[in-house]
Amino acid sequence: MFSLQTIFGQGNQFYTLLEDAAVAAHDSTKALHAMLKAADRQPSLDAFKLARQRERDASEKISQSLVDSFITPIEREDIEALGSALYKIPKQVEKFADRYSLATQHLAHIDFAPRAAMLEQAAGVVVEMVRKLKLMKLEPMKALGDQLRFIENEADRLMLELYREIYSGKLDPLQMFLLKEFFEILEKAIDRCREAGVVAYEIVLKNS
Repeated sequence: MFSLQTIFGQGNQFYTLLEDAAVAAHDSTKALHAMLKAADRQPSLDAFKLARQRERDASEKISQSLVDSFITPIEREDIEALGSALYKIPKQVEKFADRYSLATQHLAHIDFAPRAAMLEQAAGVVVEMVRKLKLMKLEPMKALGDQLRFIENEADRLMLELYREIYSGKLDPLQMFLLKEFFEILEKAIDRCREAGVVAYEIVLKNS
């Protein structure tokens, strides 16, 4: 005979699935940073494809669990919003890696590693925010949100430095185009981390 807990569950699997998605997103940023700081910077896309597939698997499991579960620990809309925000992080990272693999011969003199390091840091903060969801404590989540905001602001500052280089007249038109495109992809990936962090913070704010 099944107990009500067996039938309805407590919904705790959602925390695990969201953490899996966040870790997969973080792993994709680790792979990108490792590639861009390597001496040869020759892209191997396997790590990005694997992280993206793990993210897809987690996203599909979240969607299926929302269908199968009667009880969720937080509102269904919040689970969907956070899952969607996490899904977009490795999508941006893979976009960078795919395009970078086609343009490495034009970008040998450009050091993307510092920006990639900031993206990795931002994704790491997102992992911590998702892990702390089940505690529903506002102060630790706020501190992590502030940390994520600082990383985003620093990335914006570096983007201003980028535009100075673009408009310096030292680059040919192709290099200007590629430099702007790739840094904007990295900037958008950091923005995706920030968006995921905002969703996580708002969930705790609503439930604390």
